Amino acid sequence: MSQKFKLWHSALLLLFAVVVAAVAIDASAQGGRRAVSGQVVDQAGEAIVGAAVVVSGTTTGTVTDIDGRFHLDLPAEAKEITVSFIGYTPQTQAVAGPTLNFTLEEESTNLSDVVVIGYGTSKKGDLTGSVSNVTSEDFNVGLINSAEQLINGKVAGVQIMSNSGSPSAGSTIKIRGGASLNASNDPLIVLDGVPLENGGISGNSGNFLSLINPSDIESMTVLKDASSTAIYGSRASNGVIIITTKKGSKDKFNVSFSSTHSLQFKGEMIDMLSRDEFIDVIMADGTYTSLLGDADTDWNDEVFKVAYGTDNNLSISAKAGFMPIRLSLGYYYQNGVLDTDNNQRYSGNLNLTPSFFDDYLKVNVGVKGSINKNRFAPTAAIYNAARFNPTIPVMSGIDAYGGFNEALDTSGVPENGAIFNPVGLIEQTKDESDVYRIIVNADVDYKFHFLPDLKAHITFGYDYAKGEGSVYVSPDAAQYYSTDAASAGRDYEYGPQKLRNKLFTAYLSYNKDLGVHHIDVTAGYDYQFWKSTTPSYSTYTAGGNVVSTYAATDERHALLSAYGRLNYSLLGRYMVTATIRGDGTSRFSEDERWGVFPSVALAWRLSEEKFMESLDWLSNFKIRASYGVTGQQEGIGNYNYLPVYTVSQSGAYYQFGGEAIATYRPEAYVADLKWETTKAWNIGLDFGFVNNRINGSFEYYNRKTEDLLATVPSAAGANFDKSILTNVGNVDSEGFEFNISAAIIDTQDWGWDVSYNFTYQESKVKNLSIVDNGEITSTDYGTAIDSYYFQRLTEGKAPGMFYLYHQLYTEDGTPIEGEYADLNHDGLINSSDLYHVKKPTPDVIMGFSTSVRYKGWTVGTSLRANIGNYVYNGNSMGMGAFSTVSWASSQVLNLHKSYLDTHFADRQYKSDYYLENASFLKMDNVSLSYNFGRIADMFNLNATFMVQNVFTITNYSGVDPEIPDGIDNSFYPRPRTFSLGLGIDF
Repeated sequence: MSQKFKLWHSALLLLFAVVVAAVAIDASAQGGRRAVSGQVVDQAGEAIVGAAVVVSGTTTGTVTDIDGRFHLDLPAEAKEITVSFIGYTPQTQAVAGPTLNFTLEEESTNLSDVVVIGYGTSKKGDLTGSVSNVTSEDFNVGLINSAEQLINGKVAGVQIMSNSGSPSAGSTIKIRGGASLNASNDPLIVLDGVPLENGGISGNSGNFLSLINPSDIESMTVLKDASSTAIYGSRASNGVIIITTKKGSKDKFNVSFSSTHSLQFKGEMIDMLSRDEFIDVIMADGTYTSLLGDADTDWNDEVFKVAYGTDNNLSISAKAGFMPIRLSLGYYYQNGVLDTDNNQRYSGNLNLTPSFFDDYLKVNVGVKGSINKNRFAPTAAIYNAARFNPTIPVMSGIDAYGGFNEALDTSGVPENGAIFNPVGLIEQTKDESDVYRIIVNADVDYKFHFLPDLKAHITFGYDYAKGEGSVYVSPDAAQYYSTDAASAGRDYEYGPQKLRNKLFTAYLSYNKDLGVHHIDVTAGYDYQFWKSTTPSYSTYTAGGNVVSTYAATDERHALLSAYGRLNYSLLGRYMVTATIRGDGTSRFSEDERWGVFPSVALAWRLSEEKFMESLDWLSNFKIRASYGVTGQQEGIGNYNYLPVYTVSQSGAYYQFGGEAIATYRPEAYVADLKWETTKAWNIGLDFGFVNNRINGSFEYYNRKTEDLLATVPSAAGANFDKSILTNVGNVDSEGFEFNISAAIIDTQDWGWDVSYNFTYQESKVKNLSIVDNGEITSTDYGTAIDSYYFQRLTEGKAPGMFYLYHQLYTEDGTPIEGEYADLNHDGLINSSDLYHVKKPTPDVIMGFSTSVRYKGWTVGTSLRANIGNYVYNGNSMGMGAFSTVSWASSQVLNLHKSYLDTHFADRQYKSDYYLENASFLKMDNVSLSYNFGRIADMFNLNATFMVQNVFTITNYSGVDPEIPDGIDNSFYPRPRTFSLGLGIDF
């Protein structure tokens, strides 16, 4: 009998049993009957209320009471009893005596999978909000340097973009496009119940998540809509990612070891003129022919290398007496493809999960520690390698400046404005850092003996990090040359910066089945405190002279919160979730300090309705709707509402009594600074077919963010600062998401799984209030090149739209230098003719994964696509004009190949000629693995070969179409990685 038929059959039996129980004939009137009683519980020992207990092959039966107990009078011929309940596998037992107890197992369907939702858990089938869960079985594989890369391309509405190809680089994470402008767009990260502080630390500022070993992670849950995230209140506007680490085993001893080794190769390079093309261009002009040499130097080959990496992890999981324990150790080493770039991580993780008093008291203690050692290659070498003269050798043949070929003036010193030798930059610079981190969490979960449905939960969390580093630049280096030997080079230490994050959480939860009703109530309190300190330090030349001094810092903020959540379901098919949270933050004044963030969600599981019973192929069909309010106070300063004075810049002194006294100046502040608030609707539909072997969901969301926190120009004369952080307006966004997963083939020898997700998103700035030269609707935005901005924040437009001149062309399609369209038809070409065009964010994001298994072999791949994203090719613009060939009289520089098409004499900074469609399809990885099975009856062995960053299909002519801010300017190329991994389980 098929599983789906059993589910339908069990539901029908339950209805019959209720009727039979109501009209049962008194047992005393029946001859030859016997009584049987017992209890029905689940695998956790909890009573199952309303389970159908029937005589097998008949409609005679009853239902269990509030304690899961039943009493049934059997006819003489009855031999077996069958018990069934929705969501559980029916069970049949022979009648061997007057007492018969049943323990039902949950059906093997993902609707019963437990998902961490924040301050508790829920079954997938009971979720009312937009929640996506990815377990370790579905993580991306290969050499993973940071936790977020495990789910890249796996979740609809989630965009994860590595910031560069450096092994120490972090990622830009956006859930549903983000909800802010200048404040943080990063989601809240919660690690084993401890919300982590966004941002970085000295020596590892770009990738704070890299301090967590990805191999220790069991699952990652993404909360997307306001109903799901509102329980986190003021930090949840950009969504929440809940990371759960692996725990110890309760029933067996297990030792696992894995080792992955890889080689990385540089990806696409900036498209510069070849040596011969460069010589032809210089010779044709005739001005700089004397600066050409006879060498043939590929500067990219000089600074980019094949990079070795390895990731090794050992874990031990066991139960020592009453104590389940898991201990893991990890070592990660990765060179960057840019020479001398390197990242190392030593990590350890200890989890203890004992329970006492028959599981009434459960304890979870986790300690995670890591040491990151970094060496940062000077990324200026990427630009310099593209520009440097390919006709001269690396070494000059003289002893000066380390022997590297540099542009020198007539007196033999580095010429002002010259580009430095890229190999010299790398070889003569040593920039290192050490970052230490420890995260401790202790959870106590107590189920009251007098009321087992009531639980108390307490969490203590502590997150400590310390970052420090040193920089040494040889006094021989041209970049810091000085005629005074004591003033040359650099040699100094910075830090240590220390971050402390303390958390106390306490909540009560009451979870109860009352017949056809189920309630789950949670109420709690949070206290969280963050502190960041850095001592005063100075930077020095290699000779010991002070270059600059930085004042000590002490940054602190605290958050107090009270929250409550109610989950209610009727008959397992009508569900409601209501949440409210109140937050008070020290980042705002007393008048604006407190915010209240409510949400409500409804769900209806139609597949459990009687009128759907005939659709036995339909396993799950549920409609959801939610509305909620969340807040934002991340990504801003701790004291922006206070009048703070800081030491003025060097030279701003006051002569007092013959002594120069440093002066202080007021920082810009806004006394009534307040929360960003996001109000969001979400409508969802979940579906599952053929016992959920095919399952997925549709989502539509509409989000309005008000009182945007943004750094904008100050009104003239109103402040000492040119810009100020304030609440400036609103952003509206909406989107549509779809995901589907299918186990197409699932037999003993063959398996084929596929998953696909699709996201459409758009946003628009509303009600912007910015003062800028009399205008109140627009300001520069994004990344500048040579002080020129290419994007604009404008009311009525998408955030960060490009703001450019429309290039004019000849009849044959050649761009005309300095000629742009007169868009306002006033006869002049000026800033009034700049227009909004395209945006860096994609309209559509897609992800696709599939794996095929045959016996011990498995082949799999993951692909991603962005559609509608545009990139401004700053490399082509900045290196494609002939005037950039020589910035110094003794140096000639290479040109971008676009020069052969444009022949521009000067840079065309804001020409839309350089704006390109950067839509792409990327194969992130392809893998082939084989499970050797049990070897010598001692251990299991598996091996995996993988290629990462396999290919990119795009019309974009630059290095990479996936640029975090939409401005391509000397981007560190993402490498192509080939790796071999071995895994052993004892």
